Amino acid sequence: MLLKRRRARAGARARHAAERTADWADGRLPVSEGGGLLRKAFPEHWSFLLGEIALYSFVVLLLTGVWLTLFFHPSMTETDYAGSYQPLLGVRMSQAYRSTLDISFDVRGGLLIRQMHHWAALVFLSAIGVHLLRIFFTGAFRRPREVNWLIGVTLFALALAEGFAGYSLPDDLLSGTGLRIAQGIMLSLPVVGTYVSMFVFGGQYPGHDFIPRLYSVHILLIPGLLLALVTLHLVLVFYLKHTQWAGRSRTGRNVVGKPLFPQFAASSTGLFLTVSGVVAVLSAVAQINPVWVYGPYRTDIVSTGSQPDWYVGFLEGSLRLMPPFETAVAGHTLMWNVLVPAVLLPLLLFAALYAYPFFERWVTGDHEEHHLCDRPRDKPVRTGLGVAGIVFYAVLLAAGGNDIIAHTFDVSLNLLTWVFRISLVVLPPVAFMVTKRVCLAMQESDRERLAEGEETGELRQALAGGYTESHEPLDAEERYVLRSRKEPEPLARTAPDAEAPHVGRLRATLSEWYYGDRVDVGEPEREPSSDELER
Repeated sequence: MLLKRRRARAGARARHAAERTADWADGRLPVSEGGGLLRKAFPEHWSFLLGEIALYSFVVLLLTGVWLTLFFHPSMTETDYAGSYQPLLGVRMSQAYRSTLDISFDVRGGLLIRQMHHWAALVFLSAIGVHLLRIFFTGAFRRPREVNWLIGVTLFALALAEGFAGYSLPDDLLSGTGLRIAQGIMLSLPVVGTYVSMFVFGGQYPGHDFIPRLYSVHILLIPGLLLALVTLHLVLVFYLKHTQWAGRSRTGRNVVGKPLFPQFAASSTGLFLTVSGVVAVLSAVAQINPVWVYGPYRTDIVSTGSQPDWYVGFLEGSLRLMPPFETAVAGHTLMWNVLVPAVLLPLLLFAALYAYPFFERWVTGDHEEHHLCDRPRDKPVRTGLGVAGIVFYAVLLAAGGNDIIAHTFDVSLNLLTWVFRISLVVLPPVAFMVTKRVCLAMQESDRERLAEGEETGELRQALAGGYTESHEPLDAEERYVLRSRKEPEPLARTAPDAEAPHVGRLRATLSEWYYGDRVDVGEPEREPSSDELER
């Protein structure tokens, strides 16, 4: 009895202390107002985890990057190496390269953390890229989320720059070769190229100021921009609510899923620990960027078989595929063989990414809000364009290693280069047409399943001797999903009065191209009412 009373008094004191703490916090912070925020629902589909993987790999990047700054010396002052790695003893190198070797061999756990930082960067960029593809193929960039799409594309561009900056800091022969290519790209800029190179490198290449400048950009400027944009992106996700897949209980007015606290918070914490664990395991068993093998950078030496990280490999491939072509104008040489693949092509690619949501809205005339994800098969033109872009990128990425492929398979490098050049022109349109046909075939299959039901795999013999396969009706949930597709009609070919006739005709033609080929599955089922949702 005495023990129970003591427990009761202790519990009462704890509750009283908790109430006083909550009252104190509520008087100074928006605690009570945040209750609704803590109950905000998040969908449970696996595809929505891609953005979280990008976020948590970014957290790993920040943590490991802060640790590395304690030991890295961003200086190009030369010194003689006297560390633990015997093959480089007495070799002249920069402080940046020497400190990288010291982190790898003389700092306890340094190599693991350094490789975790590199692997986390690759996972971060990969997750952002796949996350953007998920948003593109499901139409999650449409109104009211156009701004979030622009933020996501900007995050991807900044992550590319941040990855290249970190890759270049060790001042080894491989990263130095990449910097030499970057300097050549700067020089290809008409009129201002020389001035840009002098400004970036602080004088003649390679200079003594570049590594310290790049270090400041890598640990301060770009991470600050990334943090600000990630925060803004998350705020907009909370404000605009999450997209979700169509279903009988899922409409454009609600979100069905796990509440932020405690279910989503628990599963998200588990995902963070999983991402960190996978990155740690990769860093322990899979060597990456062994700078001690390449040696210190020297301007008169080029690393044999040098390959950049995958996210800038497409630039390497575009440079290798562009034929040699220069033009002299008023005493100035325009290096088209560098300017077009390394400057104009990336600008065009990112311009297309930025402009696509507005292009699709203009072509389709769709100004409604969309909170339900499209199935990629239901938008064959959009899906075909996305697959064509992926194939275009893949050809450039493979072309970036044409010398390695030619050496490994013992084929002619010139022949392989021409194969890649032809593939870059031919394969994307072929991929578009094939993808569009596949999407339409899948729509036709959906219509047959709605009309005839699902195949059971059972064969029955009729009295006449023939065989028929039995079918069973689809369940109500799947029928609703298949009938939830809403396809607007193509725009009329008569241009609106507010537009010039030729612009109106172009818009109507593109709208017909976008919506013309489709398979109707019947009238979409109505969305359940609020009373039905409650039941």
